[in-house]
Amino acid sequence: MSFLNSLNIPGSALTAERFRMDLIAQNLANIHTTRDGAGEPYRRKQAIFQERALSFRQTLDQETAHASHGGVRISEIVESSAPFTPVYDPSHPDADETGYVMMPNVSSAEEQVDFMAASRAYEANITSLNIIKAMAMKALEIGK
Repeated sequence: MSFLNSLNIPGSALTAERFRMDLIAQNLANIHTTRDGAGEPYRRKQAIFQERALSFRQTLDQETAHASHGGVRISEIVESSAPFTPVYDPSHPDADETGYVMMPNVSSAEEQVDFMAASRAYEANITSLNIIKAMAMKALEIGK
């Protein structure tokens, strides 16, 4: 039943948005990490979404095989190239000879805004999923 396969589209978006929220939480958790495994401050990470586009041939195959490949996926995770923030703290173990510590390029305000956007997108996809479910239930009632 290809109608129910349409649940895969908001389902993939829910998975992608949840992953995006996990990255935001990771960024906030490392907002004060001045040294990672490479010896430099933590770099902000962001997820890049990509549409799972269907070609004309895939659309035809989908109708015969009842499979759905649409939706969204995470194509890559990129690290921000924004400069680190120098903070004067000569008592910090990672301070340079002038007393400055390079802090991560993570802004809590920016992360909070991104989290709100991801949360709203997640809610919108839940609504979409519920509408598809309701349509399926109404279609089943027609046969009664």
